[in-house]
Amino acid sequence: MPPYKIPKRVKFRKEMRRVRDRNATKGNYVAFGDYGLQALEGCWLPSNVIESGRVTCQHFLKRQGKIFIRVFPDKPISKKPIETRMGKGKADVDYWAARVRAGTMLFELAGVPEEDAKQALARVAMKMPVRCRFVGRRVQV
Repeated sequence: MPPYKIPKRVKFRKEMRRVRDRNATKGNYVAFGDYGLQALEGCWLPSNVIESGRVTCQHFLKRQGKIFIRVFPDKPISKKPIETRMGKGKADVDYWAARVRAGTMLFELAGVPEEDAKQALARVAMKMPVRCRFVGRRVQV
């Protein structure tokens, strides 16, 4: 597992599950690139899904342009093995996930034409476990 897919250090090894069903107020607009992929639903996005989206985008664009990943998997998700009896404490961390709210920007692209960005982000959207949409940068006056 590449080192950028999990946090270097955490204060607590295991976390409570906590689900917050609200829309994103931060990180909900294109900030770094020209085009972005926005989540329309909330979820926990596993680190391997984020990585597969990055690989897909790079492969389609043939390493042209710049890809910005706007989410980071910092939530530890623990899971008990199947057919295990209840009790004996909380399970070990199974994987790391990013908390994604509805409206969060997942990926951004810069330095590529709009048509290529649309196709690349459509392929990334197919890998995501939530509905996504393609958005452009809003011009501020």
